[in-house]
Amino acid sequence: MDVTERVDTSGETRSEQIAAAGDRSGEFLLLATRADDAVADAEYEAVQRFMGIPADRLRRIRLEAAPMPELDLGAIAGIVVGGSPFTSSDPLEKKSAVQLRVEAEINELLGEVVALDLPFLGACYGVGTLGYFLGGVVDTTYGEPVGAVPVELTTEGLADPVCAGLPPLFDAYVGHKEALRSVPPGAVLLGTTQTAPVQMMRVGRNVYATQFHPELDTEGIVERLLAYRHEGYFDPAEVDEVVARVRGARVTEAWKVLRNFAQVYG
Repeated sequence: MDVTERVDTSGETRSEQIAAAGDRSGEFLLLATRADDAVADAEYEAVQRFMGIPADRLRRIRLEAAPMPELDLGAIAGIVVGGSPFTSSDPLEKKSAVQLRVEAEINELLGEVVALDLPFLGACYGVGTLGYFLGGVVDTTYGEPVGAVPVELTTEGLADPVCAGLPPLFDAYVGHKEALRSVPPGAVLLGTTQTAPVQMMRVGRNVYATQFHPELDTEGIVERLLAYRHEGYFDPAEVDEVVARVRGARVTEAWKVLRNFAQVYG
């Protein structure tokens, strides 16, 4: 059975759901917030590669550089929000004007995305922003150090097409200062770990978010942690130890979330 025809718990196929939401045959959109050009470009390349789509089908908007342009949501196949150096749970007085603008823009966009049940996949920063929008608590209780963690799919996760092909337990890369304390109102838990209870969730039929990074393979996370070694994710003096730890992990399945998302909604 093709992933676009897998049946969810509502009894409708994903094809029927997409048709009900309108024509989603346009480009995918990556909303990025990384000011470092090398890191931003590497993120774009990884998302595009693991989604398995040509570059001309993935449009990037760098929100840290300029305000979000007006979007024709009816012409977008799906929206991906990548990770971010921003920490959503920081006190307002510690947030820059750029961060406050970006948060307001994404929050407004999420209002439309959730109301219309538009295809959306937020990774790391995306799960926090979606969680906040839904009224969840995001704080430092379940921050996870840079490394690989075993993500366990729930019953709902095992049945979800965006998790198609994933084993019940798989390793994924994480590295974040904040996380959701619990599943926010209206969301369904798809994946969890002992160190962070909300690793993947779904809202409605088409809105997804992960705490882990489906776009990161070993070389990708090494490049990113070297770029962010002074950003408080770990002690810079321990960088060699952290690199060795992530290189020793076996992360081979998490990217399928991106590939499935592209196949279901593309």
